[in-house]
Amino acid sequence: MPKKPIIIGVTGGSGGGKTSVSRAILSNFPDEKIAMIEHDSYYKDQSHLTFEERVSTNYDHPFAFDTDLMIEHINELIAGRPVDIPIYDYTQHTRSDKTYRQEPQDVFIVEGILVLEDKRLRDLMDIKLFVDTDDDIRIIRRIKRDMEERGRSLDSIIEQYISVVKPMYHQFIEPTKRYADVVIPEGVTNTVAIDLINTKVASILEESKKA
Repeated sequence: MPKKPIIIGVTGGSGGGKTSVSRAILSNFPDEKIAMIEHDSYYKDQSHLTFEERVSTNYDHPFAFDTDLMIEHINELIAGRPVDIPIYDYTQHTRSDKTYRQEPQDVFIVEGILVLEDKRLRDLMDIKLFVDTDDDIRIIRRIKRDMEERGRSLDSIIEQYISVVKPMYHQFIEPTKRYADVVIPEGVTNTVAIDLINTKVASILEESKKA
């Protein structure tokens, strides 16, 4: 029976710095078997909908995610079996026909806006982090990212933020802060918090090697 991997959940609002925090942890353990799994990879397939319907989907609601599949995959990885993770096409607003093979690791970072929302997923995690960043910083980052990486217009980003992203943050994402073991104000620039988490992960890894 393989050793159970360490599962670290990293959540917070869109543009809050979740990915930067996750990468800071990843980069601190270059010699370990460590990988990140993004909840965004598990957006539901929407190929049966028209493009207009896909565009108007609420992507910040728990129903937008195939969390059942993510839980199934993490359980497979815990059992030491590889999985094929979906690849989401942001330009087409649906799942692509491609996947990528994820092999078992010693540490998995499970990252996404709603990874602490589902109790079944939370219960698989050893460490739960909430990256807490002001709304104004998050919208600026989201505008920059969506224009540069996802080809979105400024008007569409602002409209989506006001009508969906912000209300969903306050309804579904912010309340999951109470499940976090550690709340990290300002994300990756909070080097004290990042150092503490890296120290904790290192000690767990060290213990698991002795076991």
